[in-house]
Amino acid sequence: MRFTLTITLALCSLATALAQTFSVSGRIINAATRQPVPQAEVLLTNTGTLLQADAKGNYTIANLANGTYTLTAYSVGLGSTTQQVIVSNGNVTLNFELKPLEGKLREVNVKGEREKTFGITRLNSVEGTAIYEGKKSEVVVLNDVTANKATNNSRQVFAKVAGLNIWESDGAGLQLGIGGRGLSPNRTSNFNTRQNGYDISADALGYPESYYTPPTEALDRIEVVRGAASLQYGTQFGGMINFVMKEGPEDKPFELITRQTAGSWGLFNSFNSIGGSKGKMHYYGFYQYKRGDGWRENAGFDAHTAFSSVHYKPNKNLEIGFDYTYMDYLAQQPGGLTDVAFRENARQSVRDRNWFKVNWNLMALTLDYRLSERTKLNVRNFGLLAQRDALGYMGKINRPDDLTQARTLLQDKFRNLGNETRLIHRYNLGSSFSTLLVGTRYYRGFTDQKQGDGSSGVNADFRFYSERSGPNTSSYDYLSRNVAAFAENIFNITPTFSITPGIRYEWINTNADGSYRDVVQDQAGNVIRDEVVPEDRSNSRNVLLLGLGLSYKPSEQMEVYGNFSQNYRAINFNDMRVINPNQLVDQNLQDESGYSTDLGFRGNISGLLNYDASLFYLAYEDRINLTFVPGTTNRIRTNVGDSRNYGLETFVEADLLKLYYGTAHPTSLTAFSNVTLVNTKYSSPLSDVDGRQVELAPSVIAKAGLSFKRKNLKLAYQYAYTSEQYTDAPNSVLEPTAVVGLIPAYWVMDLSGSYTFRRFTLESGINNLTDNRYFTRRATGYPGPGIIPSDARNYYVTLEFRL
Repeated sequence: MRFTLTITLALCSLATALAQTFSVSGRIINAATRQPVPQAEVLLTNTGTLLQADAKGNYTIANLANGTYTLTAYSVGLGSTTQQVIVSNGNVTLNFELKPLEGKLREVNVKGEREKTFGITRLNSVEGTAIYEGKKSEVVVLNDVTANKATNNSRQVFAKVAGLNIWESDGAGLQLGIGGRGLSPNRTSNFNTRQNGYDISADALGYPESYYTPPTEALDRIEVVRGAASLQYGTQFGGMINFVMKEGPEDKPFELITRQTAGSWGLFNSFNSIGGSKGKMHYYGFYQYKRGDGWRENAGFDAHTAFSSVHYKPNKNLEIGFDYTYMDYLAQQPGGLTDVAFRENARQSVRDRNWFKVNWNLMALTLDYRLSERTKLNVRNFGLLAQRDALGYMGKINRPDDLTQARTLLQDKFRNLGNETRLIHRYNLGSSFSTLLVGTRYYRGFTDQKQGDGSSGVNADFRFYSERSGPNTSSYDYLSRNVAAFAENIFNITPTFSITPGIRYEWINTNADGSYRDVVQDQAGNVIRDEVVPEDRSNSRNVLLLGLGLSYKPSEQMEVYGNFSQNYRAINFNDMRVINPNQLVDQNLQDESGYSTDLGFRGNISGLLNYDASLFYLAYEDRINLTFVPGTTNRIRTNVGDSRNYGLETFVEADLLKLYYGTAHPTSLTAFSNVTLVNTKYSSPLSDVDGRQVELAPSVIAKAGLSFKRKNLKLAYQYAYTSEQYTDAPNSVLEPTAVVGLIPAYWVMDLSGSYTFRRFTLESGINNLTDNRYFTRRATGYPGPGIIPSDARNYYVTLEFRL
């Protein structure tokens, strides 16, 4: 670890040493009159930097390292022109001539730049109708990632995103579980999860878990924004993650891509997509079928996913889009293991009656309208019709499954809709530009949640079996409503320093209307009370969040950034009422609140070196967690107290061959280091929690790797290490039921490669190269309870064809 940190610091020092800078300057004139164009605008498309020429049409872009840059000049009433310039150990002069009424400046397309990355980059200060100035952000560029995309291998896909704790309990990649900075990875519920900018979780407020994960093979990029994203994307602590789908090519009417994958344990994955552009319309769609037997016994799955997107541009200012996503899968759940059983044989399963089924229908209608060259409107309407069914015996894993007893069936139906409208406007303030973003959000979610006796068989029979053929444990209708308004503004105080204040107001209303069955037994197991209890609960609250971002850019290759943002998280539906033999729920739960801060520096030097190092602090108040009911061995979810998490996140990657031989060298050999150090602590009135470490917050998360590329050949090696972590607030080490306890430190290696020949690409790799036995999760309910082992060594081969 000391060696890794030394390399990180050495490479960051190298970044500063390499940052010898020069300037590009020139004059902008009217091609018709040959007169200077005062206050013309010049855009450096590589970074999104925008500046204004003076009254004589003169401009200067300083602090540029050697490299190739693209500049676009524009002025109201005139056209735009774009030129490339090469900076090589000296200042450069570049003049522009603008012709009257020859067109207008179009939105900058940054995809071309992202294709030249190492697989990771960051968001520009302004993209579309969103502001990211001064925020911690990462962008995973999937085209540059060599990994097992057929199974959405999150350990590889997110390898270069700092500080993520990943649950690897789903080898098929059907569900994603990531968290960071001491937040639970459970179905990515601490992130606001989006696809193409709109929500995809079950219920953004009451049930923010994501049962649907977009196939990696269909993604163009994944955008990750940390805690300060709460001002634009809602009341959460983790931040925002946005899966951006591919689009059809703009230069041809039809393109077909088919990818067929075979792998260990009967894995078969077929991914097929079409896309293209014709006239004012472009489209993209895919269908994926995936099945496998799983590494463990009773772990088979069968999944279908489809997506279609059509965008229509009736004129140059308006674009209308419609997306539809469908997913349906059935998976058998092998259940958890005790610590003893895991050590004996991690592959075994002691449950063969547990099943999980998901059906997802997601729709979105979007509108982008350019009101003027400086003002843009974005409207997103989205809706979800979905259902998930969990069936099985959820008793403690150290007790055998009584095959004569009915299984527990939990059935949730999700119906929600929402609208998010954003307006972004760029305006002159003094001698520089400022950017204002204002937005509103309306969201309404409805969840029908039922729990009761299912069949006593072993098959996937998702029907209730009780005296009245319905749920006999609990039945609830949950309603969530949310109205929000938010604003952020980039004030460019100087050409190198900006301040970005922000504010968000939220009105949140959650309701629970239903009943639950209250059964009390004596010590001999005799029922002494069995009654149905009606319940009607409602909770409304008003939340105001404030934030501030700072950015200092001494050059185009370096930025010092910092931010502060308040956070808030409402209790979810499962915190209101779920009958689980492994835990109780405190009916007096309070919402969670707090704030997060970042301070760091980052940069990219001409494709040779990419780095980002930052300190973070996360204050979490009224944190909800598991602890013991006083005087018993039962566990209860309640507000256990406050916590504080702080740490250091570092990432650095360098092209070793190009650093030595120069950027013209045809072969690329990059090395990366991604190290996160975290320190956490509870402050609680509960004696068994006060002073303890925060659960699911490993003190060290480190990844390192090498990538080789020459012409059409790509190879990638990765090493990942995660230190030990607790799974509950009292820091339990060992517990007979295995639902809580220590997760030991583990490390994993992966090797992947690809080769392209004309229209064909062959990909292959080995995951868990050394065949380690480890686990990343202890489950209190589905898919456990108990330890959920991660997959052993496995192989895959993919053949891709493009037409």
